[in-house]
Order: sequence, then structure tokens, then C-alpha cells
Amino acid sequence: MMSRPMVLVFLLMILIITSQFEWKQQLVNEMDSSPSISQKQQLILKKEEGVKEKIILSQEKNIQRLNELVLNLQEQLLQCRGSNNTLNGTERSPTANVIELERQQILED
Repeated sequence: MMSRPMVLVFLLMILIITSQFEWKQQLVNEMDSSPSISQKQQLILKKEEGVKEKIILSQEKNIQRLNELVLNLQEQLLQCRGSNNTLNGTERSPTANVIELERQQILED
């Protein structure tokens, strides 16, 4: 018959070996399920990228429209300034107009 410490060592070895088999099975099961998860994640990421691209494109279109509106308003402002100067009968530089406005404000104060 085996001595008590030998039996304990034997049982400990059996426990270690069986636990390793269980860990390997769990790892194999996880690895088998991970490709389907990663494929799903990849599909989700592709969809998210598509949505982000659409958002960026719409924002770029909005920015382009706003830039066109700004240019249009600047042209209108220049036309208004030109027509205002011809109505007053004086053609002045923009700095002269600013100086004149500052003088008027000082006189009003």
C-alpha cells in the first residue's frame, strides 16, 4: 500500500492534469466562438464607417453652401458700398470712410 504523502501527491497530480484539460477546452470553445464575434464586430464597424462617411459628406456640402452664401453676401456688400458712394457723389477709400465715421461718432458724443 502507498504511503499517505504519496497518495496526496498522486491525487494532486491528477487534479492538476484534469484542470489543464478543462482550461484547454474552455480556450478552444472561446476561440471557436471568437471568429463569429469578430465578424459581427467587423460588420458593425463597417456600418459605422459608412454612416460616418455620410455624415462627413453632408457636413462638407453644408460648409460648401455656407461658403457660397458668404461670397454672395460679400459681393452684395461691395455692390451696396459702391452704390452708396456713387449716390453720395464721392468715391472714397474704405479707410477714409472709417475715419469719417469715427469723426461723426466723436462729434455726436
